[in-house]
Amino acid sequence: MKKVFPSIIVLLVLLLFSCGDKEYEDSHVFFTFHNDKHQDPVLASAMNPMSPGVFCIIRYAYVNGRHSFSFENNQGLKSGSPVWFDGIDQRLESWKHVGKNNGLVVGYGNLDSPAPFYAYDLQCPNCYEQHVLPQRSCELKISSNGLAVCSRCGRRYSLNTGGNIVAGEGGRKLTRYHASTTGPYGVLGVR
Repeated sequence: MKKVFPSIIVLLVLLLFSCGDKEYEDSHVFFTFHNDKHQDPVLASAMNPMSPGVFCIIRYAYVNGRHSFSFENNQGLKSGSPVWFDGIDQRLESWKHVGKNNGLVVGYGNLDSPAPFYAYDLQCPNCYEQHVLPQRSCELKISSNGLAVCSRCGRRYSLNTGGNIVAGEGGRKLTRYHASTTGPYGVLGVR
């Protein structure tokens, strides 16, 4: 019993510290987009490490019986028309994994060198309730200065610094996912 007791204490301490603020969300997001095939310039603007501070909203939509994505960056550029799924997108079933309510925000932060590549959920983490029906969207709006703002609670989050709250009452920072890109006209992966 004397040998087991210290082991239990160590285990409890480890559990206590591992339950703190997580850097990344454990979720169902498993999104891959082949901009090497689609060549969307709005998404490319946010996947360019030479353009830190440019962030892009990715939205999924089902339009006229077809799956599509649309892109809009914080500099005011929007995709001219929906980006229709191709065979790769259909096989990857990307529409099932685009954030909590069909939206993500991606881009390079502009306050660190080298600039980190971020991916966030498009829903306010302090207002969106995934298990409440009917689900109500708490979609964030992004601004040219790298802030995401919730119209419901008024919190402002910094996209450039990992999604922390910079104005409004306290709470959870933005839901952040692991993200990678092979370049502006390459492959985007969000996990």
